[in-house]
Amino acid sequence: MMQTPFHFALAAPEILLLVLTVVVLIADACNKSDNRNGTFVLSLVSVLVLIAVSLWQWHDGISGRTFNGLYVADPLAHFLKILSYIAVAATFIYGRAYAEQRDMLSHGGELYTLTLLALLGQMVMISAGSLLMVYLGVELMSFALYALIALRRDHSQSIEAAMKYFVLGALASGVLLYGLSMIYGATGTLDLVRVAQAISSGKVAMLPLVFGLVFIVSGLAFKLGAVPFHMWVPDVYHGAPTAITLTLGAAPKLAAFAIVLRLLVTGLHGLAVDWQPMLLVMAVLSLAVGNITAIVQTNFKRMLAYSTISHMGFVFLGLLSGVVAGRPGAAGPAYGSALFYIVIYVLTTLSTFGLIMLLSRKGFECEQIADLKGLNRRNPVLAGVLLVAMFSLTGIPPMAGFYAKLAVLEALIGAGHVAMAVVAVMFSLVGAYYYLRVVKMAYFDEPEGEAADATGACGVIPGGLMSINGLLVLLLGVLPGGLMGLCVQVIESSLHF
Repeated sequence: MMQTPFHFALAAPEILLLVLTVVVLIADACNKSDNRNGTFVLSLVSVLVLIAVSLWQWHDGISGRTFNGLYVADPLAHFLKILSYIAVAATFIYGRAYAEQRDMLSHGGELYTLTLLALLGQMVMISAGSLLMVYLGVELMSFALYALIALRRDHSQSIEAAMKYFVLGALASGVLLYGLSMIYGATGTLDLVRVAQAISSGKVAMLPLVFGLVFIVSGLAFKLGAVPFHMWVPDVYHGAPTAITLTLGAAPKLAAFAIVLRLLVTGLHGLAVDWQPMLLVMAVLSLAVGNITAIVQTNFKRMLAYSTISHMGFVFLGLLSGVVAGRPGAAGPAYGSALFYIVIYVLTTLSTFGLIMLLSRKGFECEQIADLKGLNRRNPVLAGVLLVAMFSLTGIPPMAGFYAKLAVLEALIGAGHVAMAVVAVMFSLVGAYYYLRVVKMAYFDEPEGEAADATGACGVIPGGLMSINGLLVLLLGVLPGGLMGLCVQVIESSLHF
């Protein structure tokens, strides 16, 4: 792994994205059409170019640390960036017609430019090698998301959701920044590798380190939507336009997971005995609150929001299994299982919120669970994708979600947390109720109201992408070994325990 003061080629994806975003912004300013087709195509091409660049870097083994340790390019960064690009591209395709029907593009293509800027922030987070870069990436992503949520200025729910997310997000950013400052004060460095070295030397004061750790974990939990920092998730998921909800719920989760790994595993692994109990408590609370509260929801987006909270509990279970008795143990497979879980979650999220957008039309939001009644009769393909997604979220074989849960439970039991594995299984059984209720309505109930008039028709490209999305969830459940092995490989080759 090369390490030079300034090696711009390592940061080629970020530099290229910034240039392409400026090009998209200028092109959009010259585009007077209401549907912004040119902006859409240019944004999608930009993301496809980024996929090619990151694949080339990964294939050629280009990795290293540059900008005096601020920036890291490694297999984990390449992997998560490529997944983020794919998630953003899918969001563009699923949300194009939805945004056009709601006049979100008539005044400008901010939907695309702000999403690209949020993606830039996510890329900075994924490649952060310093406490400073973590915070800059978080803020760049967050400010773009604040604006995206409030994009429908004439929609009171969107404005309310944006204000809630802004106020709570600013509070969480302050908490995270305070924790980072305490780590810097205790170790005297912003570089994550040097932070780890300072902690392992045993020559730093533990009190400010532990206090800083508490604030950092709290800020990270907010970004992932874990209890007790979950208050924003249901309201924002519900209030934001569905295209923005998908933008918020897919790729940013990968970036948030990346900074959890960078901070807790790379920088603060020596304090694992302190952050493990915090993750354990938040995991149990997230599983309990997420699954139990989701049962009473009638709005599909709010149900999926509480579902997200419960799934973050599983992610935390994988993360806390990497250290046993203060030693790394089977850290690679444990952190790999958490990475596999978050990847499958994002893939399933793309299908669920994408399906909501494809079933919605002008003047009708397919947001209530009752709107899915009789979906199999109206559109068997979308009903099949819904069934696959709900079965995967439940953890029913042979869907990918089953193997994701199994991998986390194996890591949990291997770390000696047998009781926690039992608790996780019990709450998964609770979650099966509200997931299977959706399947029951789609296949066995008669359509009613405005939903009965919706044909569920969608364009060839969005419909084809939705079918591929569903098939991937099924295929990765039948043959999970390749992706799981890749997750473990990128963890072991990129992180040092």
